[in-house]
Formats: sequence, C-alpha cells, structure tokens
Amino acid sequence: MWGFARCHAFGTEAFHTRDTLLGTVAAMAKAATPWGPAELVEELTLVQRAGGKRFSSLVQLLEAPGGEELVRFAYATGGSARRGPVTLRARDLERLRAGLAERPRLAAALGLRPP
Repeated sequence: MWGFARCHAFGTEAFHTRDTLLGTVAAMAKAATPWGPAELVEELTLVQRAGGKRFSSLVQLLEAPGGEELVRFAYATGGSARRGPVTLRARDLERLRAGLAERPRLAAALGLRPP
C-alpha cells in the first residue's frame, strides 16, 4: 500500500491508502525557481515503475510572492525531486486527469477541467 500525507492547519497527518495516485503538500513548503522563491500550493504525485525501478512524476502548482502561478513538472527518486524530462504513458495521463479532480487550482492553471 502507498501512503500520503494530509495537511492540516496544525501539522501533517500521515495515513495509508490503496490509491496509487498520491498527493502531498507540506504546509508552507518553499520551492526554488529560476524566477525566485515560490510556495508549493498543490501537488499531484504519479507513482510509476519501469522494469525494476520505481519513481514518481510530480506536477506542482507554485505561487510566486506576487501571486503569479507557476506549474512545475519534475520526477522524484528516493524522495528527492529532480528536474529533467518527465515522460507519462497513456495510463499515467488518465491518472493525472483523475487526480486533477481533487486539485482544482492545479487543473485551472493547466487549462484542464477535472473529469
């Protein structure tokens, strides 16, 4: 089973789920961008496997200090987000669309409507 963290005003509560579509957003998480610091607003994590390797593709909604919204695509191995090409298969795109239903701001920033 995969787990994910649900953010609350007073901290983070971890729990497990059978869902393979994971989402985490740490309260007030910061992200560095080429345009300066930004806050992580919403994140969609797609757990993937290629052969024996496990990794995750991340789609993050960031907000710059002036309120500008930024969308970052990244992949993660061992819990560390990395830049680089992100490749999604058709089934990953289906899971992405389904996950956007719970992340309306990220869906809007991508110009997509949740299913």
